[in-house]
Amino acid sequence: MGDKILQRTRSALAGRLHRVLPQGPILDVGAGDGTLAAAFRRHARDAVGVDPYAAESHPNVRNVELEEMTGAWSAVIFWHSLEHLRRPVRALRHAAGLVVPGGVLVVAVPNAASLQARLFGDRWLALDLPRHLVHISPPALLSQIESLGFSVERVSYLRGGQVLFGWLHGFVGWLPGHPDLYDAIRRTEARQAAQSGAFRLYALAAAVAALPLALVATAIEVAMRAGGTIYVEARRKPDAVAG
Repeated sequence: MGDKILQRTRSALAGRLHRVLPQGPILDVGAGDGTLAAAFRRHARDAVGVDPYAAESHPNVRNVELEEMTGAWSAVIFWHSLEHLRRPVRALRHAAGLVVPGGVLVVAVPNAASLQARLFGDRWLALDLPRHLVHISPPALLSQIESLGFSVERVSYLRGGQVLFGWLHGFVGWLPGHPDLYDAIRRTEARQAAQSGAFRLYALAAAVAALPLALVATAIEVAMRAGGTIYVEARRKPDAVAG
């Protein structure tokens, strides 16, 4: 189920970005199994992923560090990957140098200042220790991107994804036994802990029951510009010199 959701969301993301990004090659940082790069290629876009920790070899993913990449790219995308890096500012600086003038930097990261982060605390979905190494505040992220010679064109507290799921995960985790909704939808080998079929069904049924409340919470959070993620599109200025 998780794989199918991932494929659908990545396909929708690639379709929207295909319409707004300038022509030219696209670099996906933290590409995993290359799902997003493959989705771009279905739109006849030249897309490459980079991920030194990719579990398998994929035709669209290079198993190297971002800092090893060179070239001129029309867009560089950090789709929930920046929080996994020990030196996120260094990564942003290198990425900025890869984007051509007029090109676009796309970043989506968890928002630790969100309502759901404050409410759920240690049980917040996007806290995700120890895989998430850093959490960057929206003001710090926007300031850093602008300092690299980019003009921020779009900021969204919904488009970054995981907002609704973050609420569902948190509400379900409050129930007796603290079921982990994220684990419940993952493949057996990817789960952090073993779950019986009955316990998984319990988590999924609870998520369905909690959906109306989660939708209301999401609407409130986004309206307050305190959503569970922050999504940024920024265009490199023609005369910018990346740091």
